[in-house]
Amino acid sequence: MTALQPVRGTRDLIGEDFRRHHAVVETARRISALYGFEEWATPIFEDTRVFSRGLGDTSDVVSKEMYSFEDRGGESLTLRPEYTAGLCRALVSNGLTQTNLPRKVFATGPMFRYERPQKGRYRQFHQIDLEVLGAAEPLADAEVIAAGWDILCALGVSDGTVLEINTLGDAESRAAYRAALVAYFSAHQDALSHDSRVRLEKNPLRILDSKDEKDRAIVAGAPVIGDHLTADAAAFYTAVKTHLVRFGVPFRENPRIVRGLDYYSHTAFEFVTDRLGAQGTVMAGGRYNGLVEEMGGPATPSVGWAAGIERLAMLLPVAPAAARPVAVIPVGDAAEGPALDVLQALRRQGVVAEIAYRGNLKRRMERANRIGARAAVILGEEEIAAGVAQLRDLDAGTQEKVPLSEVPGRLG
Repeated sequence: MTALQPVRGTRDLIGEDFRRHHAVVETARRISALYGFEEWATPIFEDTRVFSRGLGDTSDVVSKEMYSFEDRGGESLTLRPEYTAGLCRALVSNGLTQTNLPRKVFATGPMFRYERPQKGRYRQFHQIDLEVLGAAEPLADAEVIAAGWDILCALGVSDGTVLEINTLGDAESRAAYRAALVAYFSAHQDALSHDSRVRLEKNPLRILDSKDEKDRAIVAGAPVIGDHLTADAAAFYTAVKTHLVRFGVPFRENPRIVRGLDYYSHTAFEFVTDRLGAQGTVMAGGRYNGLVEEMGGPATPSVGWAAGIERLAMLLPVAPAAARPVAVIPVGDAAEGPALDVLQALRRQGVVAEIAYRGNLKRRMERANRIGARAAVILGEEEIAAGVAQLRDLDAGTQEKVPLSEVPGRLG
């Protein structure tokens, strides 16, 4: 029988891999809470329309990468490829669009895309996500970016990572920019890739995201949106940059960062690193003022970002150490009951403690060494009669008698 393995593009998180993953999530959870974000959890699968509306039918995610299926009731469902659309759907579904706005939301969990697996990119991958739902002010853009920067700093991965920022302007700015792009790319249409020729008809801004080398050469000479901004859009962008300086977030401007969908506006940004090769983007987001409307809600200007946990975990300078337990070792059957009392007293004190299920003293000590225990609490009949335990420091190799009542305090 062929041995069963993880499906291509997925992996198990065990040991150091899990500790790295957990450290990213818990750090993001802690920092986002300091900024006033509350945690939401939405279903892993949604009505397919949530993502086709949210990402656009012409996007690669919708047209090539989504895991969609028809359930037994004939409904088209999709494993979520990203978080934002589902969170906007949740805002509408739960009647939250009219009260207590803005909603500052933190979320984390698995996503699914049918992509070619490579370093830092999987078909089941995990993200942390921050959204400010219902805020039109440029300060919201700057604050959500500042929260992301603080998370990167707290993880110790900010060195070699830089914020790149651009503006997509308002609707009038984008209309003028779209016309300029159509004129430019139409003049180079014969040299564009097939996908980009299709995008030219449907969504020319997406050509700027093309990975095709010939397209990249043409894109290098394309117009930039800064030449087409209205006065209001330019003022919004200036305010975001001013706030970022005040928040202490370093950045550089990149006029090639774009978002292809009409409801994206104003700020677009990416945190990129030089330490992951081609997969250099570790966090990306922007302002989307029309997505909640796509989900059936009222106009709700919003801004947010998502970050790949796998990529951030790879960047951690040091893997978090596993907790070193205390091994409780009974010697003889009569000592097992009192040993369990000590075991639970340690755990109630917040001490990681383990007991082997079988074995003599030698076997139990060997297991204590295998699991990296820092200390062993040894209980035999003589110790129980005297109300003490033998406390052995497994690093120093020293051993002493300690009253049973003092053991948790000594090891806590």
